[in-house]
Amino acid sequence: MRIDRNGVRSVIVSVSNFPRGNIMRISKILQAVVVTALLVSGASQVAAAPSDADTIRELTALSNAWDKAIVTHDLAGIEGNMAPDFKQVRGNGMVVNRADFIRDINDPSLKIDPYVVEDFNVHLLGDTALLYGRIRMTGEDEGKRFQSHFRYIDIYVRRGGKWKVVSVQVTPMPADKK
Repeated sequence: MRIDRNGVRSVIVSVSNFPRGNIMRISKILQAVVVTALLVSGASQVAAAPSDADTIRELTALSNAWDKAIVTHDLAGIEGNMAPDFKQVRGNGMVVNRADFIRDINDPSLKIDPYVVEDFNVHLLGDTALLYGRIRMTGEDEGKRFQSHFRYIDIYVRRGGKWKVVSVQVTPMPADKK
């Protein structure tokens, strides 16, 4: 046994002590052990990493749940999807932090009708994902009906294995021509 300068112990076996026929058998056994170890370690890495399709499904589900939480004023659902350093860039260019976004979206005088996201897409960039689409939103704010049509982009980041939205930007669309 020897110990290298990194403190790793290894056993050196001299093949000169084995009969010639056994050397070939030992060599084949060692090759099989190495190949098996590589296959097992590679399989565990593949199993641990979700496919892009799985990641897109997960992000789509998170986005849908967040939309539902916003419509129903589910504070836990809204906050649970957001990163602590969340920012929103509003259609007027104003930037608000997490606390302001939560306060405004959870205002009891704001009632958002259920909506459907159009042109929804997910673009993966490693541990960052861009979710974007268009929304035609209607509802009531301080007793007055409203309708808006906008494009948005939600930026999600995976931290500690969990996806959280870190930023949202909305851009108003021109009014529909009738």
